[in-house]
Amino acid sequence: MAVNRASIVDEQFLSAVRALPSAPRRDDLDAPVRAGATLTARGALAIFESMVASRHLDLGARELKARDQGYYTIGSSGHECNAAVAAALRPTDPAFLHYRSGGFFVHRASQVPGQTPLLDVLLGIVAAADEPIAGGRHKVFGSLALQIPPQTSTIASHLPKAVGAAFALPRMKRLGLPLPIPGDSIVVCSFGDASSNHATASTAFNTAALADFQKLPCPIVFLCEDNGLGISVRTPGGWVEGRFRPNPGLKYFGCDGLDLVDSFDTAAAAAAFAREHRRPVFLHLRLVRLLGHAGSDVEQLYRSAEEIEAAEARDPVLAAARLLVAEGWLSPDEVLALYEETRTRVLALCDEVVTRPKLTGAAEIMAPLSPHRADAVAAEAARLPAADARTGFHGSRMPEQDRPRHLAMQLNRCLGDALLTWPEAVIFGEDVARKGGVYHVTADLQKKATVGRVFNTPLDETSILGLALGAGQLGMLPVPEIQYLAYLHNAVDQLRGEAGSLQFFSQGQFKNPMVVRIAGLAYQKGFGGHFHNDNGIAAVREIPGVVVACPSNGRDAVGMLRTLLAAARVDGQVSCFLEPIALYMTKDLYDDKDGRWSFTYPAPGWSLPLGEVGVWTPWAHDVDAEWSGEELPAPAEGGDLTVLSFANGLWMSLRVARRLAAEGHRVRVVDLRWLKPLPAEAILAEVDHSGRCLVVDECRDHSGIADEVVSLVARRRPGTPVDRIMASDTYIPLGAAANLVLLQEPDIEAAMRAMLSGGAA
Repeated sequence: MAVNRASIVDEQFLSAVRALPSAPRRDDLDAPVRAGATLTARGALAIFESMVASRHLDLGARELKARDQGYYTIGSSGHECNAAVAAALRPTDPAFLHYRSGGFFVHRASQVPGQTPLLDVLLGIVAAADEPIAGGRHKVFGSLALQIPPQTSTIASHLPKAVGAAFALPRMKRLGLPLPIPGDSIVVCSFGDASSNHATASTAFNTAALADFQKLPCPIVFLCEDNGLGISVRTPGGWVEGRFRPNPGLKYFGCDGLDLVDSFDTAAAAAAFAREHRRPVFLHLRLVRLLGHAGSDVEQLYRSAEEIEAAEARDPVLAAARLLVAEGWLSPDEVLALYEETRTRVLALCDEVVTRPKLTGAAEIMAPLSPHRADAVAAEAARLPAADARTGFHGSRMPEQDRPRHLAMQLNRCLGDALLTWPEAVIFGEDVARKGGVYHVTADLQKKATVGRVFNTPLDETSILGLALGAGQLGMLPVPEIQYLAYLHNAVDQLRGEAGSLQFFSQGQFKNPMVVRIAGLAYQKGFGGHFHNDNGIAAVREIPGVVVACPSNGRDAVGMLRTLLAAARVDGQVSCFLEPIALYMTKDLYDDKDGRWSFTYPAPGWSLPLGEVGVWTPWAHDVDAEWSGEELPAPAEGGDLTVLSFANGLWMSLRVARRLAAEGHRVRVVDLRWLKPLPAEAILAEVDHSGRCLVVDECRDHSGIADEVVSLVARRRPGTPVDRIMASDTYIPLGAAANLVLLQEPDIEAAMRAMLSGGAA
């Protein structure tokens, strides 16, 4: 049976303090706490109070767990001197904290009036619905008033967005954008020594160092809380310092993180360097971990009794007490009184928090996940850029006065208008600047909008999304580009674990709005293979709260993109705008040079609402015979078959439907446009027109929208004939072989005919 080390550490502290000899009393609290220190006695006493409070939060968490009333016991014991780092910073400096930064959180709260950090943390431990940051959804360190966005069990995934915030902060200042914090703020993010080895951490360190190498300001303090363990795995002694001290792009500061004075003085020096020089810093606190990884961790399985006891002998809270007593600032009795009074307060709060209400329903839990105020979004999407600004940007001939154009051109124009409409909008990614992107979608935007608004990033999708996260959180409107869908997967957790979860775990108090442009899907001719023809979208569709949109043509793309940008600005929405590469330059539909897939640019003020589908009835009229650029041809009533599709599948389905129309078949073709959330009510309404449904999903089997649509129709319209066709469940090969595994027009035609004849696809 495991020994309760919490009670041992607790009793060791009490016994050791009782045995301390008193020193002559000192009363000048503004004097250095000890000779040579920059930290005053007043400051040291305040930090010590925060350290004691953090320790008792850990003990309280274990008490609640023992009662079966608490759900979280990962603590900060051994790390309490991170309170000194909080003391060295300003409470307005954004702090991205990992789960052992309890001392930091408590001390920052002490710097801001009206805060109740002990109550707040304990409410999180018992998952109380009135916990002020996450509302019972998780135990996190977070507070809008303290500039601490919530992080959830982070294993370095918060570092890229911390770098993004540090990079965006000076850029916003240069662009004259309003800042939620002082312009000379710095960013801090804390993490463990084991996390410093994570690939996601490496991207953050590299991006910050690369910015520094290029003389781009990036004022960030990477706070490595090094206790030598990653749960049970030891970090080799000297590894962290050996790796980071020589890094020319990160100014290294190291200290004894068990020494209150050394921790503060070194942190103050690190913060001053980052603030003055606007450069990245690596602050290395050498610590110990007490009480195991968490309450359920039996560390005796992987650490010897001697090793555990040696760590406990280095208890930083006890070391701080010894310092304050030895220097005459407190007596042993005063230390014990503070310690026990804090214990009493924490235990009383434990008794209180267990009485607080819990989350009781799915709707309550999901409320902050992805709010959508349709009327406000529509009003924002209708916002008009200044006429003179458009003239300066586009020239005397406005885009809407030009002839119909293909998808890539209309996206370019829409992005340009977005930059004019929203001064906080920025476009970035690999190759988006002078080159204008691989497919020239962003061509000339940097030249027209300046390098501050449109710029290249390193070839690293994690850093691209991290920049979007940090910039959005500070108030920018980021439009990052991921060059190919297949490139997203090494960084998708920045969307799933970070971007999508922030509003959920902060009850909407923090937001990281963004529209992620992703070039994807298949059917490229003369180019491709899997990495440039990826037809799997399950990874983005499974992310809670994230909108996934996919246009099939330039007119729709403009309307949908305006809605997504407006939703990001109004509701903090995170969305993926999936751009079908094969349709970027497509101008024709039925015949070569017919120009029927080129569309007029919709003037600013017009948008396509979330959930609105496009409907074509080719038996009644040609697809674009009445096209005005702002309105779809009114679809006819009825139909023999409803085909639901999007992107390339939609384009191919229209071609097939037209051929079938010549035979008298009435095929109703619906462009879903919105792939997450699916426009369920619109789908059902269109199925009702014909009473039978075929889903044409160009994605590979198990990675598209078809199964969800079929399930929807089967559940909500029982007895309705419904089927689906998809691409083969495989990676896409190079060259003509791709056509053997992708949906083709003959496949679609055969499926339509089977459904029309009463069979199955």
